[in-house]
Amino acid sequence: MNTKLLNRPLYEVVAERLRAQIFAHELAPGSWLDEQSLAIEFGISRTPMREAIKVLASEGLVTTKMNRGAYVTEVDRRDLEQIFTILSLLEGQAAKETALKASESHLTQLDNMHHRLEKAAADRDLEQFFEINVKFHELIQEIAGNKWMNGVIEDLRKVLKLQRKDSLSRGGRMQSSLLEHREILQAILKRDPASAEVAMRKHLARGLEAVK
Repeated sequence: MNTKLLNRPLYEVVAERLRAQIFAHELAPGSWLDEQSLAIEFGISRTPMREAIKVLASEGLVTTKMNRGAYVTEVDRRDLEQIFTILSLLEGQAAKETALKASESHLTQLDNMHHRLEKAAADRDLEQFFEINVKFHELIQEIAGNKWMNGVIEDLRKVLKLQRKDSLSRGGRMQSSLLEHREILQAILKRDPASAEVAMRKHLARGLEAVK
């Protein structure tokens, strides 16, 4: 296996490659992860492959079934409702803290990012919109500065990423999402923590409605 990341443990590099394949649906939800076949495909022993699968299991991307091995996680409606409930609480708190803590430089960054989001929407560029959308949320979390909360959000977002992009292509959802982001941004720019929290929670509630 050829890798330039020689300072990283092999299992981390393998986990990164598997994660990319899962997000690209090259390994679809419900797919069995044949540890031996994958190790041969990657040109490695089974030990780093086993450790890589454990990493993905800890992130929720892989589910281990007793006596049946590991499978790419399948996300059903109940899972989505539970994930969005937690995200609503945590990201609402992040938006609230950002409205209180953001520097003028932070506010400029958020405003610029939203302009990019508007351009992607105007261009009907779903791929670009999705990427900027993720960065907008990540910037809010970064400004809030709670590493423990952000770690939980990051793991939940990874699971949600298994199907999240598809929802933006449905029935005007991209335009609705843009308006919701604008509402969040305006509350943060006004340094209104309560409104920022409400806007973020409303955004996530509508995101759940658009999924499946």
